[in-house]
Amino acid sequence: MADSTQNGRMPGGAGGGAVQFLMANKLDTAMWISRLFTVYCSALFVLPLLGLHEAASFYQRALLANALTSALRLHQRLPHFQLSRAFLAQALLEDSCHYLLYSLIFVNSYPVTMSIFPVLLFSLLHAATYTKKVLDARSSNSLPFLRNILEKLSTNQQNILKFIACNEIFLMPATVFMLFSGQGSLLQPFIYYRFLTLRYSSRRNPYCR
Repeated sequence: MADSTQNGRMPGGAGGGAVQFLMANKLDTAMWISRLFTVYCSALFVLPLLGLHEAASFYQRALLANALTSALRLHQRLPHFQLSRAFLAQALLEDSCHYLLYSLIFVNSYPVTMSIFPVLLFSLLHAATYTKKVLDARSSNSLPFLRNILEKLSTNQQNILKFIACNEIFLMPATVFMLFSGQGSLLQPFIYYRFLTLRYSSRRNPYCR
């Protein structure tokens, strides 16, 4: 009877540990939720199960969610905003600032499948990392099937980062093609070129070089 009572309390205690972890890291939890939402919207755009019209709206939602995540991450990295050139130069070194700009470049453009892959994969990698922390806070042996999936993602992280870097490069001629096909704006290739120069100086993803 005592053993069954103890076993009945363990799941609640484990769940309580995860909840405490999430509440203690509210900003990280907010980014985790927004990244999961980005993955969800990106998947429904790539696989238009609800129709092509809905897929276009999921494209915008994914980029807006990514912009929110990037803004939160930038605030976490640079909490004290200053209206100065030094602060702007420091912000432009952050990957979160790069992908905030990236989201703003494509959010109102014609939906391009290639442009959603970096957003999807970065969100998936970061969400997987934080999900492992949540599982560890819950229990060291909880949900082994999910842990195996997360471990495979972690193992292939370098290949995913290389794919993202190649995708970023191939998007440059795609923006030029969109311009001549009437699906892009005149400024988009020039702004995206600026994005590429920022990615070249990235301190977190060396594969961009």
